[in-house]
Amino acid sequence: MQLKSLIRSALYQTEKLTQRARFASTRAPECGWPILLGISFPKSGTHLLDQILLGFSKVAPFAKRVHSFYAEYEGETGRKRAPEQALTWLDSLRPLDVASAHLFARPEAASRVISSPKGTSGGFVPFFIFRDPRDVVVSHVFYVTEMEARHVHHDYYASLPDFDARLKVSILGRPDTNIEFPNIADRFAPYLGWLDHPEVLTIHFEDLVHARAETLSRMVRHLEARAPLNVTRERTIEALEASINPSKSPTFRSGKTGEWKKYFTEEHRKIFKDVAGDLLVKLGYEKNDEW
Repeated sequence: MQLKSLIRSALYQTEKLTQRARFASTRAPECGWPILLGISFPKSGTHLLDQILLGFSKVAPFAKRVHSFYAEYEGETGRKRAPEQALTWLDSLRPLDVASAHLFARPEAASRVISSPKGTSGGFVPFFIFRDPRDVVVSHVFYVTEMEARHVHHDYYASLPDFDARLKVSILGRPDTNIEFPNIADRFAPYLGWLDHPEVLTIHFEDLVHARAETLSRMVRHLEARAPLNVTRERTIEALEASINPSKSPTFRSGKTGEWKKYFTEEHRKIFKDVAGDLLVKLGYEKNDEW
């Protein structure tokens, strides 16, 4: 395993050098090239955001593959990682890396991500993508039950009698187990802080379905504010669009939004409203709780 890791690292660094050579005539920003950081709430378009950020490699010397992925919980055990691990991971990243994370907006992590670049380090250019939490809980049921047999909750979900019962668990969480899995509002709460930092570009997953050109343009402008590119904005948007591959993005594959309406019963609506409070209003999906 260690040998494979060393080989992957060597290959990655070689690819980065090749990219630098390919764009040798491109002048680096005054404060150095930044790191592109995609932050996502789980089941909200992580792979799609990764693809788009990697599209910048077609117009600038950014990496052509994701450097690494960080999650606050270990996938197979459900164990929560210590806050220090997130900081160590952030500190491991280097200019021109493209990285992806389910990253909580803890003060220490946020400080690292939004700090002003110094010297030759371009700091981070962060993006945060999220999705209607009602669609998230529906997607979570399908993912845990049908797509990821190694998931820590797979066996429990499979033991439940039907989809309705599983959806209730995805909304309410599992307070009856020592594996941390809170309700949907408490799962989102650690991410809400990213909404308070203008340095982080927030992206509704739905906008990449219904207003893609405008959303990609916002993403380009967000990067250009830190690192001006030597190509037209139109050319960059085309590069990002061409990088989207629905077959490799499970959330984006169907290209549908609002699917929760097919699966929520009146009981699901009630328990969701009870636990979520004003979450949908904060995220811009509803104006009140009359839905």
